[in-house]
Amino acid sequence: MNRTRTAVAAVLAAGTLWCAGGAAPAFAGDGGVHVLLNSAFDNRPGELVDIEVQGVRGRSDVTVSSPVFPRPVRLAPREHAHHARPAIAMTTGPGTYPLTVRAGGRVVAEDRVEVKPSQRPSFSAASPGEVLRPGERLWMAYDDLYPGESGKAFTVRSPAFRKEVRLAHDPSSADWNNPRLFSGAAELPQGVRDGTYKVTLYGPGGRVVDEKPLTVRAARPGDRDYVGRARGPAFFGTSPASGPEDARGRGHRVPPGGTVNVLWRDRSPDPGEEERLTATSPAFEKPVRLRRDDSKAGDGDDPRYFAPARIRRGLAPGTYAVTVASHHGRVTKVAHLEVTSAAATGGASGGSSGMTVAYVAGGTTGGILVAAGLGTLLRRRAARAARAAVRRGPGGRPSP
Repeated sequence: MNRTRTAVAAVLAAGTLWCAGGAAPAFAGDGGVHVLLNSAFDNRPGELVDIEVQGVRGRSDVTVSSPVFPRPVRLAPREHAHHARPAIAMTTGPGTYPLTVRAGGRVVAEDRVEVKPSQRPSFSAASPGEVLRPGERLWMAYDDLYPGESGKAFTVRSPAFRKEVRLAHDPSSADWNNPRLFSGAAELPQGVRDGTYKVTLYGPGGRVVDEKPLTVRAARPGDRDYVGRARGPAFFGTSPASGPEDARGRGHRVPPGGTVNVLWRDRSPDPGEEERLTATSPAFEKPVRLRRDDSKAGDGDDPRYFAPARIRRGLAPGTYAVTVASHHGRVTKVAHLEVTSAAATGGASGGSSGMTVAYVAGGTTGGILVAAGLGTLLRRRAARAARAAVRRGPGGRPSP
C-alpha cells in the first residue's frame, strides 16, 4: 500500500544553525521543515521509503536516520528539496520506528515509519475460479521480497501460451516501492481450446518455483458475451464537425475518391477484437481495420471502433454493401453506403473538395484548429482577389 504522510516540524533552534563545515543552513519562510514520506505505512522489510525534506536551503548536508535503515541516509539536493529512497533493512522486525532528520548536524524534524512482518514469496496468475476467453490477456506477477531471495530472471510457460513469458521488474510501476516484484503478460491465442492448463514459473537455472491452474473457455450460446450487443456498421464524415455521435447506417453519401469513417459498436466484444475487426466493401480501395476508440470522447459509450475508408476512384454511382464480421464470425452485419457521381461532390455528405480533414477523437481542440486554419486560407484567397481587382481598375484594365 502506497501512502504519503506529511510532517511539519518546527526548527529546534531559532536563528542560525552552524554545521561542522562552517556553512549555515537556512529554512523555509515559516521557520519549519516539511518531511514527506511516501510508503510510510505497512512497509515490509526490503521495501523502499520515498523521503523528501523541504525547507532546508544552502549546501548543508541533510541526513535521515532510523533503526529501520542500516546506516544514516544522506539525501541528495534537488530544486527546493532534498530527496532519497532508501530500503528498509531485511532484518527489521514488525513495529513502529522513529525517523530523524538532521541538517548541518542538528535535528530539524522527526517522524516515524511503520513496518509489518515479511511475507513468503507468492506467484499470481488468474484469480481462483476465473475463466479466461481465447484472445484475452493474462497478467502474472511474482513477489519474492523475502530474506534470502536473490533471483534476477523469471520466466513463465504454459501449453496455453504461444511462447514463454519473461517476468521483469519495472521500477516506475505503481509498485515502485517493492524492488522485487516481477510482472508480465501473455495473450492467449484465438484458437486455444477449452480446458484447464498449468502455468509454471521458472527461476534461475530452470528450477520450478511455482505453478498455477488456468481455465480457458470460449463463449457459448447463452453467455452474455457470446454475440455481444453489436451495432453497425454506420458512417460519418471526415469534416471537423462530424464525429461518431453523428454516424448513421443508411443515407450517407460520398463521391468516388472520397473518404468515409466506418463505425462499429459492441457492448461485449470478444477479447482481441481490436486486432482483427475489419470492414469490407466493393466500394473501398481495400479492407479497413477498425481501431478501438480509447479516447475520453468514448467515455460512457459501448466500446466503439472506427477508421477511415477511401472510396475507389471511377466507381459508378450506386448503393454498395459494407460488411463487418465479429465474434469469430458469429455476428455479421451489413449496411449500405451511397456513392454519388463525381459531379455531385459539393452536395455529398462526407465528400472531398481536395482537402481531407480527419476527425480527432478525444475532444474538439484539433477540429477547432483545423477549422481555424481553413478559415485563414479562405480569407487570404479573398484578400488576394480583392487586391488583384484594385490593380486592374474599372473595366478590367490595369490601374494607372
